[in-house]
Amino acid sequence: MRVLGIDPGLTRCGVGVVDGSVGRALTMVHVGVYRTPADLDTARRLHQLEQAIEAGILEHRPDVVAVERVFSQHNVRTVMGTAQASGIAMVVAARHGIPVQLHTPSEVKAAVTGSGRADKAQVTQMVTRLLRLTSAPTPADAADALALAICHIWRGGAQTRLQAAVDKAAVR
Repeated sequence: MRVLGIDPGLTRCGVGVVDGSVGRALTMVHVGVYRTPADLDTARRLHQLEQAIEAGILEHRPDVVAVERVFSQHNVRTVMGTAQASGIAMVVAARHGIPVQLHTPSEVKAAVTGSGRADKAQVTQMVTRLLRLTSAPTPADAADALALAICHIWRGGAQTRLQAAVDKAAVR
């Protein structure tokens, strides 16, 4: 399975593409950060982000897109930009018929490190180890995107099957 992980952000949007499956070695295909200038108006920044994600999907052809679920922070302005970037990622994936799964930060941390309370340094260290990288991916947004992809590879299949069962039961 090829997963495009997206750590949404309006200024820095982390992206990571990982190939793998449960019980097999993981392989990093791509990692990077899409940046938009803070002095540009929001609509243009979102358009630039949409174009970058579009290009990434066309280049890497993921089977699924895993996006960090936006959670409430103290800074409403930051949350709004993150939510807008998240929405752009979901729309671009939907345009290409690619399923989208959302994962919470604590779910990602738990999948990668074993603890939902791990800090960014621990997540980066485990991502580096799991993907057998010679150096840690930087900045943290890039490492977080790879962690999202890893989380989905390891947990996403089970979540998809559970949701399908719930949906099927609701139809009856």
